Amino acid sequence: MGVKVTRKFVGNKLVLASHNKGKLAEIAAVLAPAGVELIGAGLLNLPEPEETGATCLENALIKARAAVAASSLPALADDTGLEIAALDGWPGVITADIGGPERDHELAMARILERLDGNADTSARFVTVLALCWPDGHVETAEGEVRGRLVHPGRGARGWGYDPYFLPDGETRVFAEMAPGEKNALSHRARAVRALYDKCFT
Repeated sequence: MGVKVTRKFVGNKLVLASHNKGKLAEIAAVLAPAGVELIGAGLLNLPEPEETGATCLENALIKARAAVAASSLPALADDTGLEIAALDGWPGVITADIGGPERDHELAMARILERLDGNADTSARFVTVLALCWPDGHVETAEGEVRGRLVHPGRGARGWGYDPYFLPDGETRVFAEMAPGEKNALSHRARAVRALYDKCFT
């Protein structure tokens, strides 16, 4: 069996298979030194595929491949799971789904607290998996994580998603209390993008 050779990204346009503007800004900031134009799926009016994967990697691949098929351009997708130690890693791959169709993170936190049922151990980690797909089917992947604990009620007015509720280890502020650059120095998604950058964009 031959050794897989990492493919370097040599184009100047890359589709991000997401309609989330916050995610677009975070990833674009990390990829900026490569001079790549990151195009959000919303700008191209790309549909959002059903995320039926059993893992975050499978969901990232579903989204990236759908964006490639719709745009004929290379595409990058991520999927993120929140894994809570006291709940044996739940919600994991269904992290976005527990907020209902509207992805209501206050509702999601209410469901998490209900399951914790007063357990003082709120330690958790976020894991982001990235899939970069080319029109010829080639795929490169990367992963990033951050460990910390959940807090409730939420704090801060910045960021999005679970940012008001996640306190990274060693920090006194949740992600939503940090400036974008500070969050990008620590976050699971930024770590995954930096790993992919080192692998494919340098």
